[in-house]
Amino acid sequence: MYRHPNVHYASQAANTNRSMLARPLTAATSAQTFARARRHWHRHQPRTSWWWGQFPEQSWSPSTSHTDHATAPRPPDPLRWREWRRPGLFPHSVPQHISPVHLYSGGMDRADEEGLRKRKRSEDSGSHGNWQRSPKRSALEESQEQSPVWLHITGASLPPGKVPPSSENRGTKTELKREWEEACGYGPRETGSIRERHFDFSVMSYNILSQELLLSNAYLYKHCNPLILSWGHRFTKIIKELEQHSADIMCLQEVQEDHYLKQIKPSLESLGYHCEYKRRTGRKPDGCAVVFKRERFSLLSRHPVEYFRRGIPLLDRDNVGLILLLQPVEPSACHICVANTHLLYNPRRGDIKLAQLSMLLAEISRVAGLADGSTCPVVLCGDFNSLPCSPLCSFIRESRLDYTGLSIGKVSGQEDGSRGQRLLTAPIWPTCLGISQQCQYESQATTTDQAVKELNLQALSALNSASGSDMSTGVGAGKDFSSLLLPGSKKLCIEHGLRLTSAYSHYLRENSRPEITTCHARTAVTVDYIFYSALSECSTPEERGLQLLARLALVGEAELREVNRLPNQHHSSDHLPLIACFRLPS
Repeated sequence: MYRHPNVHYASQAANTNRSMLARPLTAATSAQTFARARRHWHRHQPRTSWWWGQFPEQSWSPSTSHTDHATAPRPPDPLRWREWRRPGLFPHSVPQHISPVHLYSGGMDRADEEGLRKRKRSEDSGSHGNWQRSPKRSALEESQEQSPVWLHITGASLPPGKVPPSSENRGTKTELKREWEEACGYGPRETGSIRERHFDFSVMSYNILSQELLLSNAYLYKHCNPLILSWGHRFTKIIKELEQHSADIMCLQEVQEDHYLKQIKPSLESLGYHCEYKRRTGRKPDGCAVVFKRERFSLLSRHPVEYFRRGIPLLDRDNVGLILLLQPVEPSACHICVANTHLLYNPRRGDIKLAQLSMLLAEISRVAGLADGSTCPVVLCGDFNSLPCSPLCSFIRESRLDYTGLSIGKVSGQEDGSRGQRLLTAPIWPTCLGISQQCQYESQATTTDQAVKELNLQALSALNSASGSDMSTGVGAGKDFSSLLLPGSKKLCIEHGLRLTSAYSHYLRENSRPEITTCHARTAVTVDYIFYSALSECSTPEERGLQLLARLALVGEAELREVNRLPNQHHSSDHLPLIACFRLPS
């Protein structure tokens, strides 16, 4: 039995497992000895405290006497087996001049096995301590495996607005082709006599992707070149894109507050825009912004909407909305109510989304209300985190939603399955919120409720006359006839009084494929919208609405995959901007 000349062992009668673990392995140790040690390692758990990095500080001190070492097992000489020199595997209690033994357990994964193979002795060198190391990987190679590392590379040397070299984009189309789709025979920028008789304006809705959210959801952007994800590059491209489209009104979502105050707002103000902003109420640093050209509109009032309500579990989220009441420069034109919001993302909490939407619609009804009881034209933009065919979007367009038997996971249409999800119950939002089922504040809904009550009393009076009962005498009193008064009253439904329609058809004209507004590594769907008060052909001159003139066409999923999805070299957000042109009749 081989013994190290400088190591004293406690006893020759020690059990095989303990002696095998305590025995130093040298370069002369055979493969059979190593195999026996590995088998004993699996069969018996080592009882030596130093094996786990917990041995006493004095157990391997050079100043320790020979007698002290007689009762403590000794670690092997690290200089005798270079494959086991694995620093950093044990806690800080291990002396720095000692590298504890690390036995190969057979359960190593492929990455570790490859690492051991790379750390072999160089065949060309005769030096005892010369290693052949693998070449150092570049930051770009590491970025493909650990996205949080490369996503924080914000100081990379890339000129603003320049396209970084990338082999994945060679020979592929790098910029989307979007054209204007005209409506009513007019282009997006009609001038001359037509513009003089009417007030035409354009509206943009754009989720610009907060840099903080990009970093916290790095797994969605592993397909991107890391250089194009830095805020310096993205900001330059976003401002250039906003300046290129030059919309009269822009509704922006996921606007990070520090970037807004230091960069976005000054840049837009230099382009002639007036800026309004509302940050989210929680810890997230982003919010919604509404900006408009000072030469086209003037601000009448500003109304931020916070969906968080303390003490109401349904409304414990930090999403917000922002409403502006604008006056066009055309003297004869009426006011325009512009609303911008970003609803909750969670696909399984449709009840929260409906409650947030009801609060926004109630505030819009109050702000847009006129003295004669009508409302001024409304433009509602934002990221609603709902698909076009979802019950939530249908509720906006149709002004009514029957949610009888509807599960909360199907409200937004983001998930197909609803197994295990509870159904929506009446009322969806608590009455203490002060919003009626018609999405109006209780004070506003008094007139409507009074009309319904009068109708109920008339129907109830006719029912009593036919049945011969007399409410004053108590015959038939206390009975609930509400289910017999109005058709469909047993159904659970909510309503709103705004006539809204979408500026987009949500299907491509040429092949009827779905339009896409957001596309990243996980999904490609439509969640962004521009709703507006439509002026129908049968509308009277007293009715106020907007006429859609044109819109910037969207693209399908196939076109987005050709440009490596979003973001990419030319589009610095994971959303596409929506732009529509409207006419306000004088």
